[in-house]
Parts: sequence; structure tokens; C-alpha cells
Amino acid sequence: MPKRALITGITGQDGSYLAELLLEQGYEVVGMVRRSSTLNFERIAHVQDAITLVPGDLLDEVSLIGILREHRPDEVYNLAAQSFVQTSWGQPVLTGETTALGVTRLLDAIRIACPEARFYQASSSEMFGKVHEVPQNEQTPFYPRSPYGVAKVYGHWITVNYRESYGLHASSGMLFNHESPRRGLEFVTRKVSHAVARIACGLQEKLLLGNLESQRDWGFAGDYVRAMWLMLQRDEPGDLVVATGQTHSVRELCEIAFAHAGLDWAEHVAVDERFLRPAEVDLLVGDATRARTELGWGETVGFPELVAMMVDADLALVRSAGR
Repeated sequence: MPKRALITGITGQDGSYLAELLLEQGYEVVGMVRRSSTLNFERIAHVQDAITLVPGDLLDEVSLIGILREHRPDEVYNLAAQSFVQTSWGQPVLTGETTALGVTRLLDAIRIACPEARFYQASSSEMFGKVHEVPQNEQTPFYPRSPYGVAKVYGHWITVNYRESYGLHASSGMLFNHESPRRGLEFVTRKVSHAVARIACGLQEKLLLGNLESQRDWGFAGDYVRAMWLMLQRDEPGDLVVATGQTHSVRELCEIAFAHAGLDWAEHVAVDERFLRPAEVDLLVGDATRARTELGWGETVGFPELVAMMVDADLALVRSAGR
């Protein structure tokens, strides 16, 4: 019997890469999608015929119990969330409902309907926020600096509580920033790569950004979903940091991206105060020693290659739209 996995947030960046990985491993893949008039299956279109899509919502525990009872997954990956930090300031309550309480509803549904399933929670480096130490590891205290970060801390600790209280095989991956050509346009890496493509094609002149000195630990999403899967193959559940251990500034991101398209970033990038966060996080850089030693995990795509991959994909996208 092939293993069966349920992925919430399957239409997102991570969900699409995880679905690919699990299909390659011979899994049956079930993807939960919210009923919506504007569903976007673009990221999973190439595998959509190979997966089963079911309607459900992290705001509705009854729908979650129904899915779990019908499909009896061996593994559950919770990747659904209101996942954009900037939006969490404008929609803090919705962010809490989905990104925090949504985790509780899903864990409780697993406890009721299929307690033998292994559970993965997508935790985030934003939980560290105003960092207590550099780099951050599994013991670093949390100090979130946005409603999103606060909600992720709740989701993280409720996962620990259900593991310890009910004996669930529940793990959290504290993933640092991970990007790809499938990243949403609201995220700074994709905002930059897409603007580079448009500027290279003569469709815009300027790119407006927030804090150019902001530094992040950026990796490739395809590498990070492999860590998620590896975490659920262990006999014992637990929480691990997944990161490259290297930081790059937004300025460096711009330099590499524009240079890849034969452009000078300084001629096109300007700072706009509207894009500055109410509370900026400090230096987020992860120490993934345990993930490397316990899982045998490692990244396969470096930062310059990642940026080039994203710029090339957006150049192809913009040119095909022009045709």
C-alpha cells in the first residue's frame, strides 16, 4: 500500500514543491483547498491530475475531521496560513484565526479522527524576531515582531503541547526564508526578480523597496520541503531549524538580480517608506546543525543560483505575456 499524505496549502509555493516530492516517493497526495471564487491552481497545474483535491478550511474543524476520516492520511503537512508578514499588520485577527488557531483545529481533528498520523507544522524564523542570539537554533528564545510571528509562535507551541499531551507524532520545522520562481509577487525576492524582468523588457523604470539593509537567510524552497518530509520519517518527533546559515541583504539581492539581466541596480531601485515595517526584525540567520546531522539534510541551490533561477523564470514569464 502506498503511503498517503494530506497537504494543507497545497496551492502555495511549498505545497507545490512538496506535492512533487511526495509523488516522486510514490505517495498518494491529497491536497486541501478552501472554497473560493478565485482559486489559483497555477503552481500545481502540472501535477493536478496526479493528486486528489478536497475542500476544507482551517477555520472549520468539522471539515478537517471529515477529510481525515475519509482519506486516513499517514502524514499531514500543515502549510496553510496567512503567510505574508506585511499583511498580518492589516489583518491581525484573520492571521491569528488561520495561522495560530487553525493549527489547533487541525491537531484536534487529528487527535479525534486519526491520531496515528504523523503531523508536520510549518513554523517560521519570524518567531525569533528581535533575536536574542546570532545565529538562531532550536534553543533560541522567541521574540516575534509581527502578528504573523506571534501567530506562528502559538502554532509552534500548540504542536509541542499536542505531542506531549496526546502522544501525537507532531513535529515543527522552524524554516528560514525559502524562495523560488513560485514565490508570491508580494515577497521581496519575487518582487525584485519580477521587476528586473519588466525593466529588462522596457515595461517599467523603477523598483520601490523598503529597508535595503534588511538581511535574511534565503534558501531554495525545493530543498526545504525535503527537510519537511525527512522530519516525518524519523521514529521520534521533534522540532528543527532549517536554514542555510548565510545571510544576504536586500541590496545584495538587487545587485545580483539586476546584474544577471545586464542592468545596474542603482539606476532603478529607490526606497519608499511605505514598505518599511512598523517593527523591523533583527538579523535572522539559522543554525541548522541538527537538521544536517540528524536528517542528513543539506541545500543543493546556492543564493546566486537561486536569484538567477528566479530572474530567468520571470524573464520567460514577462516575455510570454508580451507575446
